[in-house]
Order: sequence, then structure tokens, then C-alpha cells
Amino acid sequence: MRQIDVLKCFLLEIPVPQEHIDTLNNYLDELLNKEDRKSQADRLVGQIKNGEQLAINHEDARLVAFDRFTLECAQEYIGRYIQMSETQFFEHKKAGLQTDEMWSVHSYAGDYNPMHDHGTKTLAGISWTTWTKLPPQLADKKPASNMFNASGAMDGNLVFCYSPSEIRDPEQLKMPQILSLAPKVGAIYMFPSWSPHLVYPFDGEGERRTVAGNINIWLGKQNEEN
Repeated sequence: MRQIDVLKCFLLEIPVPQEHIDTLNNYLDELLNKEDRKSQADRLVGQIKNGEQLAINHEDARLVAFDRFTLECAQEYIGRYIQMSETQFFEHKKAGLQTDEMWSVHSYAGDYNPMHDHGTKTLAGISWTTWTKLPPQLADKKPASNMFNASGAMDGNLVFCYSPSEIRDPEQLKMPQILSLAPKVGAIYMFPSWSPHLVYPFDGEGERRTVAGNINIWLGKQNEEN
């Protein structure tokens, strides 16, 4: 007996060492106090009206180890993709990975991200997101079995949506097309850059601190040149 899964794409969750979380928070605490910090509000779709969206210099000496960690995670993602899809495409093309950009999102009550995807300089690209700080109401949130009675099940969640979802889908044996992830300090999610996703707002005081980035996948001659 063989199980065959038909998937739109897959996400990979990898634990983030505490040393990286601490380094990122120290870097971002310092960045927030700089008058010359560079806003990314004109390049990102986040409706961050109470917080900020900031450019991160991934080549900063303090972030070199974390940057290398994200590239290792992306390499693991490609390996899992090859295994799950049973394709040797990337092995034949000798893929090379390169960080395209990195940024932080400092969200407060009412801030949110509408549905969007990410762009990279290459056709194949990997994006990632992680969290380094959460307000108590999100960090201690218990999973809700449904969204009835204003359960708050989606508050602050990262949601991937690949197709409209209907209430009768399970009765028709349809695979779920929506994945909702509660933010979690200590986890990084890798996903294809084309993957549509959004972030719901939350209530209450405190900062939801997100760090995200895009990774180029150079193939063949492009890899040799870069």
C-alpha cells in the first residue's frame, strides 16, 4: 500500500537556536533607536500603522551566523522538496543560494498584513519568517477548535491560503487549502516565495516582532556568476 499526497506546496518548520533570537532582538532594539533606520513601508504591503517595518542589514557582523542559518534552512527545504516531489531538477541544475533581503515588522494592536506573496530576483525563490518577541496574549494563546463565539482563534496568526475553502469541504473529502499558524518564538517557517499568505491583527498591548527574508535560488550559469 502506498500513500500518494497531492499537494499545492509544503512548508518546513525548523527550530531556531536561542542565541539567534537573542542576537536578533539586540540588533533590533538598537535599530529601533537609530534616527537613520530605513523604513520598508513603501516596499511592503503590511498595514503597520502603529509599528514599523524596517530594513535589516543581513551582512552586519552580528547577523552573519543567523544569515548562514537561514541559508542552511533553505538548503534543507530544497532537499525535502526533491524528496517529496521525486524530482531531481535542482540536483541537475546545481542550485546556489543567496540572501536577497531581510526585514523586520514591529506590529501592535490593529496592525495586519493583507494577502500577498514575495518576490525574488530568481524564478525559484524561498521566503521565510520567524518571531523574536510576542505579547502575552499571543504567546499564551491556546488553540481554539473553531472560530465561533469570537474565539480569537485567528488573532495574530500567519495564514496561508491556496484556494477558497468551504464549510462542506471535509464532507466532500477535499484537502484543506488554508493553513493557519500561531506565531511562535523559536520557530522559523520556510516556504516558496509565490505562496499567498496574510497576517491577522490582534488586540491588546505589546509588540509582535517578526523577522522575515527572501532567498534567491540561482541555477546553472547564473549560480557560477553569483
